[in-house]
Amino acid sequence: MTAPSKSSNQALVSTFDDFINLVDYSLLENLNADPDAKQDGENHDPRQVFSGHFVPVTPTPLPAPEYVSHSSTLFNELGLSDEMALNKEFSQIFSGDMSAARPPMRNFGWATGYALSIYGTEYTQQCPFRTGNGYGDGRAISVIEIVANNKRWEMQLKGSGPTPYCRGADGRAVLRSSVREFLAQEYMHALGVPTSRSLTLYVSKSETVTRPWYSQDSATANPDIHVENPVAISTRVAPSFLRVGQLELFARRARSHAHPNALEELRMIVTHLIAREYKEDIDQKLVFADQVIELAKQFRKRLSVLVSNWLRVGYCQGNFNSDNCSAGGFTLDYGPFGYCEIFDPEFQPWTGGGNHFEFFNQPTAAEKNFHMFCSALRPLLEEDTKALEELDQVRHDFPAEMEKQIEKMWADKLGLTKIEPELFNQLVVLMINTNVDYTLFFRELSHIPEDVSALRKSFYSKTSPELDEQWQTWLNTWRKLVSSSEDLSTLTKKMKLTNPKYTWREWLVVPAYEQAAQGDYSLVKELQQVLINPYEEQSQEVEDKFYHLRPKEYFNSGGISHYSCSS
Repeated sequence: MTAPSKSSNQALVSTFDDFINLVDYSLLENLNADPDAKQDGENHDPRQVFSGHFVPVTPTPLPAPEYVSHSSTLFNELGLSDEMALNKEFSQIFSGDMSAARPPMRNFGWATGYALSIYGTEYTQQCPFRTGNGYGDGRAISVIEIVANNKRWEMQLKGSGPTPYCRGADGRAVLRSSVREFLAQEYMHALGVPTSRSLTLYVSKSETVTRPWYSQDSATANPDIHVENPVAISTRVAPSFLRVGQLELFARRARSHAHPNALEELRMIVTHLIAREYKEDIDQKLVFADQVIELAKQFRKRLSVLVSNWLRVGYCQGNFNSDNCSAGGFTLDYGPFGYCEIFDPEFQPWTGGGNHFEFFNQPTAAEKNFHMFCSALRPLLEEDTKALEELDQVRHDFPAEMEKQIEKMWADKLGLTKIEPELFNQLVVLMINTNVDYTLFFRELSHIPEDVSALRKSFYSKTSPELDEQWQTWLNTWRKLVSSSEDLSTLTKKMKLTNPKYTWREWLVVPAYEQAAQGDYSLVKELQQVLINPYEEQSQEVEDKFYHLRPKEYFNSGGISHYSCSS
């Protein structure tokens, strides 16, 4: 294990007793439990949940759990000793066994319901009851909130067994998807992209589940075989796991007067969202209507910054529904996601995603989610015409805020003080025509080359003399612009902090989770170390292995170039 760098003289938490003394349950204490639930947490069968903000649920432990990895970065941020990841009681809790819990920790966790909107359209048919009352955390169970170094964190086990929202599924996550989420959260945090975080990853040495997947060398769009997968539990950590879809659920109930407390439960969860995610940004002494308007403004800014960052690093959230959109403005769900290797504005890694959630369409998808967010706030302001008008204006101004953030992002990637639309549009056409590797191209451009030959290592396609001339003309024009702004060596350093050297390459991740399934976690840990230092010039060995174009055999390859949502 990597020893953490001590940022203070404060002793690191190294015992389970010290860890559970950090416990502080804000959600359980401030929101309503489902009145129909068993309070001991034995709530695992799928059913409709008509009211309440959460259902108490006990996780289903992994049998014969084994440690795979943990995030030293987050452990250090929380003030935890790295050795805690192997502590017996700590390992029990984060592999789903709550028998180790003792006061002040509770021996059950909680799951939450939420609504679903896809690209701004409300849906209920994904709920087995077709009412929307059975949709929510089907295999994710939060088990604890802690306050560490004056920050609140919620810890959620993914793959920890069925909840009332499981829709008849087994509630498990396989090792493949768990490795991907664990590494992706580490990577995104290191990139500086707002995200949920990785804490730990444990795998069962005895339990497997069958999932559809791809046979070797398969080029089919959808999985063509069923495979046995080890089950795993990854713990993701965030200030909260409140989603746009949760606000929607309570707003739908308020609008339909589903029960006498529906409007009050909407008010409660919005108040809780402000306290959990916007405490530093919203003065809670303001009248409630003003807090709601400020919430919309703050979320608009965060969501715009988030999506501009996704575009910056090549990330595509293949299923950016409202239920996968964090109300705190960070990357929440790592289900069908991918990173754009060959530059393609229409890149979509998930076979079921359609064009709604393509790489360059993510700003519009975000706008649809923001629309649903604002719509969920409206019932709270129905008697305040002025506040409703302000809210509508905030919603109306979303595209302008998004455009501002995206233009700033592209200018930063190109080392410009402001974006030059004609130059940028020319570049997009050249990148498409040459099939450039998105990450390699911008990293090589960060060296401010004089000749197009320096960029060829990022080209998947052979160029013609005409295309070379177009590239050189574009490069000459761009160099004149950046040369007039500041010292080139300083600019190179700034661009390298915007354009990472190392990116997520699915064909390198696949061997990691395949080896992990055989009990060899060395490649998972190797990838973890590379991905947590994405901007750094690492060793020559790392560069030779991780900094090059995708090999031809991985084009149109099921499970690599595209994949289903099965996990």
